[in-house]
Amino acid sequence: MDLLDLALGNLLSPIILSFALGLAAALARSELTIPEAVAKGMSIYLLFAIGFKGGVAVNVAGLDVTLVGALVAGAVLSFALPFAAFSLLRVMTRLSTLDAAAVAAHYGSISIVTFVAGTSVLDAAGIGSDGWMVAVAAVMEAPAILSALWLVARSGQGRSMDAELWREILLNGSIVLLVGSFAIGWITGQEGLDRIASFIVSPFQGVLCLFLLDMGLVAGRGLREARGVLRPGLLTFGVTMPLVGACAGALAGVFLGLGTGSTMLFMVLGASASYIAVPAAMRVALPEANPSIYLTLSLGVTFPFNLTLGLPIYLAFARWITGG
Repeated sequence: MDLLDLALGNLLSPIILSFALGLAAALARSELTIPEAVAKGMSIYLLFAIGFKGGVAVNVAGLDVTLVGALVAGAVLSFALPFAAFSLLRVMTRLSTLDAAAVAAHYGSISIVTFVAGTSVLDAAGIGSDGWMVAVAAVMEAPAILSALWLVARSGQGRSMDAELWREILLNGSIVLLVGSFAIGWITGQEGLDRIASFIVSPFQGVLCLFLLDMGLVAGRGLREARGVLRPGLLTFGVTMPLVGACAGALAGVFLGLGTGSTMLFMVLGASASYIAVPAAMRVALPEANPSIYLTLSLGVTFPFNLTLGLPIYLAFARWITGG
C-alpha cells in the first residue's frame, strides 16, 4: 500500500469523515451542535477506555526495559519539543514571548484523539503496536507545560510555580482519568477487560466518530472566528511543527528498537498538539496569553492536518525507517 492509498483510505474512514462533517457544518454556520454535557461524557469514556486497555496490555506483556526506556524517552520528548516550537515561533511569527510559550506548550504535549486515530490507521493496515504506548501518551501530557512556564519565567513574565499551579498541572482531569484507568487495567488485567469488553471495546469506534464530529464543530467555529489571528506565519507553523515533532518521535522509536506500529505512534505523539490538558493549565498559569491563538492553531490547523495527511505520512515513514 503506497502513500496515496494510505491517505485515501484514511480520508474515507468513518472517523475522518465524521470530523469533516462537523467542520463543514460549522463553517456553513449550521445549527448542528453536540450538548456540552454529552461531549464531556464522550471525552471521559474515551480516556477511560484508552487508559484501561493500555493498562491491560502492560499487565499481559509485563514491565520491561523497553517500556521504561519508552516512558523516559516520552518525558524527554515532551519537555524538549516546546523549546523547538518556541524557537520556530520567534522566527516565523511576531507573537509575544507569552503567547509563543503558551503555543509551544501545546506542541510538546499530546492529543489523545490523534493517538487513537493513529491506532485505527494501524489496525486498518494490519500492523500491530505495543499496547503500553498509551502509558507513554500519559507521561507526555505534563512536561511540556513546565517547559513553557520556564520560558516565560526566564523573560520575567508569567506566574511562579506555586502549589496551586502544580496541583492544576498534575491533577488535571484528563491526566488523572488516563493514569487512573491505566492503573485499573494494569491491576485487573485481561480478566478485568473481559468483564467490561462490551462497554469499552465494541462501542469505542462509534463514540469516537461522534466525538470527532464535535471536534469538527469546535474547530470550524474557531477557524471562522479567528480569521484575523491566523496569519501566514502561524499557519505555516501549524503544519511544520507536527513534522518536526514526528521526526523527533521517529528517532526515539528507532533508538529504542521499536517495531513499525509503535514507532509510528511515537511519531504521532511527537506530532500532535494538546487541546484538552494544556489549555486548562494555560488558563491558570498564563491567563494573559491569547486562547484564540493557541486553541485555534492546535485544534483548527494541526489537528485536521494530522488526521488527514499526517497519519499516512507518519506510517509510510515508520515503515521505511523500520523496514516494516
